[in-house]
Amino acid sequence: MCDASDYALGAILGKRIDNKPHVIHYANHILNEAQLNYTVTEKDFLAVVFAFEKFRSYLLGPQVIVYTDHSALKYLLSKKDAKPKLLYWILLLQEFNCEIRDRKG
Repeated sequence: MCDASDYALGAILGKRIDNKPHVIHYANHILNEAQLNYTVTEKDFLAVVFAFEKFRSYLLGPQVIVYTDHSALKYLLSKKDAKPKLLYWILLLQEFNCEIRDRKG
């Protein structure tokens, strides 16, 4: 699960056991001056990229489901005419077997 606020990013690495979510690890990151100027979509996408970089060793190989409250993110992975920054992040995520799902929140 990933989320972004005006000043920070957050990510939770979890696993379902007996259909109940269990937390494995929490991670957060305070945005720098340049990142504070990102749009809401860019901040939420940066939260996903941050989570994959932070938990990389756990996420390579298995099917990974990312839950976010920003529904536009799932369409960004298939977008061909995005900004160069977003295209770079999309390329970073292509090495993972991931699916982005939106969740109310």
